[in-house]
Amino acid sequence: MAGCTHQPFKSRWLKEKAPETFSVRFETSKGNFDIEVTREWSPLAADRFYQLIRHNYFTNTLFYRVVPDFVVQFGNTDTTITNQWNKYKVPDEPVLQSNLKGMLSYARSGPETRGTDLFINLKDNVRLDTVKAQGIKGYPPFGKVTNGMDVVESLYSGYGNKTLQVYDSLSANRTKYLEIFPKLDSIK
Repeated sequence: MAGCTHQPFKSRWLKEKAPETFSVRFETSKGNFDIEVTREWSPLAADRFYQLIRHNYFTNTLFYRVVPDFVVQFGNTDTTITNQWNKYKVPDEPVLQSNLKGMLSYARSGPETRGTDLFINLKDNVRLDTVKAQGIKGYPPFGKVTNGMDVVESLYSGYGNKTLQVYDSLSANRTKYLEIFPKLDSIK
């Protein structure tokens, strides 16, 4: 699947169901990597990812948090776009697969908060399968990197968690964000 430009959000997109398995190629500033999604692992997460991909949500977005030996986190930094999608959260689901190296999961901050931000595990993070936050257990993986893990591991990590500390306040202004963090890698 591929796409190039953002489209105005339409709520009917939320009814699109993902195939049982599908692959996505991410073209980045460091090279390409492929993710294979298995809907059975977390059907609602796979459906939302499919919708985001089909409607070019990740075009020209940043890998805004890269923590060595932990995770690479990414999502759109344009709040006009994210606010449209984030009105419709992905309901919580049980963890059926483990957060092993290369697995893809949604980030969240509590119950029913999965929406548009994702992370790829840079190592086996099995504690993320059972960690509890505000009564919700674990982060359910729904996909895995099948090609290009070396690209994922090479994404700029010199900022660590500093980017996440200012993400909310600057996410509406990509230019300002890149002025502060000019070495961030991006999805083309």
